[in-house]
Amino acid sequence: MSAVQSPAYLARRDSAGTGIALFLCALVLFAAYDAFAKQMVASYAPAVVNLGRYTAISAIALVLLLRHGDLRLWRQPHQKLLAARSVALAIVATCFMTALVTMPLAEATAIYFTAPLIMVALSPWLLGERVGRAQWTAVLLGFAGMLCIVRPGGSLPLAGTLLMAVSAVCYALFQVLTRRLSGLVPAPVQFAHMALACLVITNLPVLFMPHVTLPPWPEMALLIAGGAVSGSAQLLLLAAFRRVGAATLAPLNYVQLLLAVLISTLWFQRPPDGTALAGMALIAIAGVYLAHTQRPARDGRRATVGTEGPA
Repeated sequence: MSAVQSPAYLARRDSAGTGIALFLCALVLFAAYDAFAKQMVASYAPAVVNLGRYTAISAIALVLLLRHGDLRLWRQPHQKLLAARSVALAIVATCFMTALVTMPLAEATAIYFTAPLIMVALSPWLLGERVGRAQWTAVLLGFAGMLCIVRPGGSLPLAGTLLMAVSAVCYALFQVLTRRLSGLVPAPVQFAHMALACLVITNLPVLFMPHVTLPPWPEMALLIAGGAVSGSAQLLLLAAFRRVGAATLAPLNYVQLLLAVLISTLWFQRPPDGTALAGMALIAIAGVYLAHTQRPARDGRRATVGTEGPA
């Protein structure tokens, strides 16, 4: 005889299932946007592609801020932390988009996904958290996977590889600062601060580099529409995190890495070689293990609106 399940339990189960589905849909949209961006940087300057992206995301952020009811970003507490967090993500966006000019999508995404490992490595100093031996082993395993991808003598461009490494480090710092700000600053304020800062900082080349010009409006509208896809993925993430704890969803992040491999292989005709695939597998295994080991400490938390999703 099966036990009678309470309506509250069934509601929680349905909510969790919906949250996971929303999260996976967000990852599909993020992967689609990365493919779109990779295609666009072949024709437009990375700063111009970022202009389209953050124009759309800033519009979404302002709507959320209006619903929050306080537009005074400059009057919020912890301005230094907010500024550092926003600048970190602007560097991520600039480096990632620039690296896509020369980097294969799968390898670029894999290097970017070392950010959670870097965050764990930094957490003893920046968050005062204790990292156990097993977690350090997972971090080293993930870094070994990255070395398989960027191995000496490989075909990856040095400049693009370095830009992706900077992007991963800055995204780890962004996540650390997001943790520091959790509960201190309203989530819509964090999101709007980030979006507007990225809109300004990532487009400095448009203002100060004469050779970077804006495309005609129909093409600019296409770039903004692509940015709306990325912004829609952000909204799906927010909806997912309202239903499911971040620790439950974190291991699913690596679905995006699988999607990047498929897109790179089928659309861009740039399949990773066997060694690179092995490296990606090591990064994914290490990341999933770290997410699992952190679950007891963080389960039940909800990510905030200020959490930027994958690139």
